Amino acid sequence: MTTALDDLFPTDAQVPPGVRLPAYLEQREYLVGGELRIWPGELNPVQSPVFVRTPEGLKQKVIGATPLLTSRESLDALAAAVKAYDLGRGVWPTLRVAERIEHVERFLVAMRAQRTAVVNLLMWEIGKPQPDSEKEFDRTVDLIVETIRALKELDRTSSRFIQDQGIMAQIRRAPMGVALCMGPYNYPLNETFSTLFPALLMGNTVVFKPAKFGVLLVRPLLEAFRDCFPPGVINIIYGRGRETVGALMESGKVDLFAFIGTNKGASELKRMHPHPHRLKSVLGLDAKNPAIILEDADLDNAVKECITGTLSFNGQRCTALKLLVVHRRIVDAFLEKFTAAVDKLKPGMPWDPGVAITPLPEPGKAAYLQGLVDDAVSKGARVVNKTGGQSSRSFYAPTVVYPVTKDMRLAGEEQFGPVVPVMVFDEDEEAVRLVVESQFGQQLSLFGKDSARIGRFIDAFSNQVGRINLNCQCQRGPDTFPFNGRKDSAEGTLSVADALRVFSIRTLVATKTTPDNTTLVQSILTRRESDFLTTDFLF
Repeated sequence: MTTALDDLFPTDAQVPPGVRLPAYLEQREYLVGGELRIWPGELNPVQSPVFVRTPEGLKQKVIGATPLLTSRESLDALAAAVKAYDLGRGVWPTLRVAERIEHVERFLVAMRAQRTAVVNLLMWEIGKPQPDSEKEFDRTVDLIVETIRALKELDRTSSRFIQDQGIMAQIRRAPMGVALCMGPYNYPLNETFSTLFPALLMGNTVVFKPAKFGVLLVRPLLEAFRDCFPPGVINIIYGRGRETVGALMESGKVDLFAFIGTNKGASELKRMHPHPHRLKSVLGLDAKNPAIILEDADLDNAVKECITGTLSFNGQRCTALKLLVVHRRIVDAFLEKFTAAVDKLKPGMPWDPGVAITPLPEPGKAAYLQGLVDDAVSKGARVVNKTGGQSSRSFYAPTVVYPVTKDMRLAGEEQFGPVVPVMVFDEDEEAVRLVVESQFGQQLSLFGKDSARIGRFIDAFSNQVGRINLNCQCQRGPDTFPFNGRKDSAEGTLSVADALRVFSIRTLVATKTTPDNTTLVQSILTRRESDFLTTDFLF
């Protein structure tokens, strides 16, 4: 624990007026069946990662509380979603695409009005820097807008008839049922809404449980969800996941499962479903994305990309670079430049200008990270940057550890925090073997200039990870690109277009191309006697 880091925490008076929260935010509302119900029972306190300095010393800020619902309330929410879907015959799943889009666009108007409230809660709840919090909000709005655009394109394509082998057919996408959507605490708005809104737009009904941290930031949007969608289409619950979510899965009434978290957590929840063959899952899970830095790499670019890749939002991103694998010939030069850049990163509060390192939201995270570092040091590694290994309360200073070897926890365990393990390699096959033998397979980065050599690496890794990044950090965007993974890193694919397909199924109406059948279909279309079979489309 260091005095220097202690001094970064503010007094209440030092918090800028524009980012201050109202008094204690006691939330008792939750959304079921179009009604904001009031929970009379126990509440879960929401502790900020921000501590404040008081005359009695540093005290952790408790900014509010959320409902600790039970399985009874979560099953009520599920019943409301099941009723609204009504085996595919409910109002929402049978609406025309244009009408569902109108509901979402009304929500967007209401959501934009809550930007400041949501951004401030992102800072206070998960310690995300203000520019990144603003970016998350704006990117989420843009993602929903782009999803609407992609749905219009999909609707336009699906409005055509095709003919083959004497059969004419129209193939359109239909909803699948009730979706359970759960997002992660590091992107509690963007990652959650990246599954929630495709599920809604395709006609499914939803039970949504916010992440374990970043819970209160949904509160400013509760009335918008209630007012912009028919009753039961979107239901929002709170509480301990084991009790609330476990009951949902055990019911067997969840048709779609969207979850971003650990592969262990996903496996446990899927096993609870009594009919797993009927459960469609889209999962974003753990990752241990390596950066492989060859001896001919542009060092300045590699350092720049690896600084952002490893330490943006304290390394708390599934797409973060979690392991740097550097060729022995350049490792000393790389470390000199890299550690100098790391030690220049500014620690502070989320609202401080230019801040790069902020408090960590998970209780006990600093101690966990120190345990990883201690394990590596006990096996021959060392902390190589000047400020590495320092901590105070929820702060943990960026820590570069070298040389990391395969017997250390940091080599294979996802740290999800500001500890940067650096390994060294001599032969290309060593780097290839490291990726092949990993239990994870989301992404990797390659830094180098030799096109023939890079080409061989691409061929070696194309069946190991979902994305190979050349001379740049790992990342999710643009949102129009597929986002997936192999092994224990993902199930299913997300992008703007892929998400719409994940939450729907292709259904077709077909007939032989006889004159009578052609006349029948034309009559249905011209008289608009079917909402499903249609040549209307959106521009």
